Amino acid sequence: MLKIAIVGATGIVGQQAIVSLIGHPWFKIEKLVASERSAGKKYIDALKDPNGSSRWWCTEELPPDIANMSVEEAASFDATSVDIIFSTMDAGAAKELEPKYAKTTPVISTASAFRYEDDTPILVGGVNMDHAPLLAVQQKNRGWKGFVSPKPNCTIAGLVVSLKPLQDAFGVKQVVMVSQQAMSGAGRTPGLSAMDMTENIVPYIPGEEPKVESEPQKILGKFTGKTIQNAAFGISATCTRVPVLDGHMVCAFVQTEKKCSPEDVKKAMAEYGRDFAELHLPSSPGHLIDVTDDPFRPQPRMDREKGGGMTVTVGRIRKDPVIQNGIKYVCLAHNTKLGAAKGALQTAEYLVKNFLKLV
Repeated sequence: MLKIAIVGATGIVGQQAIVSLIGHPWFKIEKLVASERSAGKKYIDALKDPNGSSRWWCTEELPPDIANMSVEEAASFDATSVDIIFSTMDAGAAKELEPKYAKTTPVISTASAFRYEDDTPILVGGVNMDHAPLLAVQQKNRGWKGFVSPKPNCTIAGLVVSLKPLQDAFGVKQVVMVSQQAMSGAGRTPGLSAMDMTENIVPYIPGEEPKVESEPQKILGKFTGKTIQNAAFGISATCTRVPVLDGHMVCAFVQTEKKCSPEDVKKAMAEYGRDFAELHLPSSPGHLIDVTDDPFRPQPRMDREKGGGMTVTVGRIRKDPVIQNGIKYVCLAHNTKLGAAKGALQTAEYLVKNFLKLV
């Protein structure tokens, strides 16, 4: 079993990482790491608010061995004590600490700190795993034994999975998208107040749209052997927050290079990702995209847990009447599973098996 540390273990994504790793056939949680405020406490005590209430956000019960594990401080954590680090820190802390860890140990990150570095791929399971060799370039450039492999912004996790079969089959010329993002994407601290979100939609998420408008081109670009050549299409994005607990929905309007019908799109999406599924990674779903003909789907409550929260649901695939070669559809992905913790675990599984060759 490979020894795992979760850095940022008290946050929502850190908690999801714990749940995803419980009972994993390859990985065992060895260390829980957080800020100075939590260091030295039992994990269950580090989760308590000043009023004594628990901040354990997941619906699954916290296992006793994890609950009683002592939390270590992120700034002084010895990265050599584990085989792999899952970093769920904020970008500021990640920018400082992830390079220190990566000197000796692979880091799988949900933070944005290294997404835009030329020698760093943004890996999404089944979409661009051919970018993984760029990590060797990163190691050589920086003199690291480990590496930093970041996940994408959680909003685009489902979008890029749905765009990849279109790009392969028909080419993508431009994308217009509107997101309806779940509240859990804002984290718990500072999070969102009930007064802000009850009976309300917030039409702006600070810092979100620039990420959504730039990361997919890198993810869907080509690995040149030294860096990534971004895909040429543009994206126009509007990102909103809606009163849903989990599950980011995207309404996408895609102009393809080749003319295609809604039936062509359904077929391309439904058949996509079979080769990746056949790798039988523990956290991967049986199929990457579930295409529905139900005009009332996808819906977060009904569809976000498909494939253990790792399958993207796509519905309402239609011809666009305004955009030339235009296709429009709605896709849904679980933001804290596929879009964060479990997606990071899937990346780790792929890299351990195919890049590090440890299993």
